[in-house]
Amino acid sequence: MSRRSLCSWQNGANKMIGVLALQGGFIEHIHALDRLGTAAFEIRKKADLDNKSIDGLILPGGESTVIGKLLRDLDLFGPLQKLIHHGTPAFGTCAGLILLAKAIANDPNEYLSAMDITAQRNAFGRQLGSFHTSGHFAGLGKIPMTFIRAPFIAAANDSVEILSEINGHAVAAKQGHILVTAFHPELTEDLSVHRFFLENC
Repeated sequence: MSRRSLCSWQNGANKMIGVLALQGGFIEHIHALDRLGTAAFEIRKKADLDNKSIDGLILPGGESTVIGKLLRDLDLFGPLQKLIHHGTPAFGTCAGLILLAKAIANDPNEYLSAMDITAQRNAFGRQLGSFHTSGHFAGLGKIPMTFIRAPFIAAANDSVEILSEINGHAVAAKQGHILVTAFHPELTEDLSVHRFFLENC
């Protein structure tokens, strides 16, 4: 184990991460955190956040419109937005990226509106709707990437650091305590992106 990954693992060992578990691939994120020795719990209702010390939030892939509706129906929208806007580290993958974006190019809806990016839904089109590749991720080197009807970042504020691009499109970025990826690191054996997130927690 490299010095960087060892430090990352140690940084995550005493953390408590909440994983939004309304729809989509939340269980894979929990398994990834478990492999890193990091405690996680599912967020399904407002009461799940009561009396919890939360070091970070993960918003998984899935259907962004469905998740957005459930957030409002279950009265989770306000509590999650408050946590993120008050500095709780957040990591959004695929649909999670869309939920965190302040604007969506091809969707009039707004969700958590926490990151100064414009997301483009289903951006790679039907032919490349789902694909696997590898690409450079700043600070991590070349990593495997799985895209499933993925968005990309169509525009970003100067304060947003673009961490990875595929075919000229931004697919990972960081702004302060918020990290997003258009791809699904939880669907590969590589844990480096989750370690990278835990370093922010």
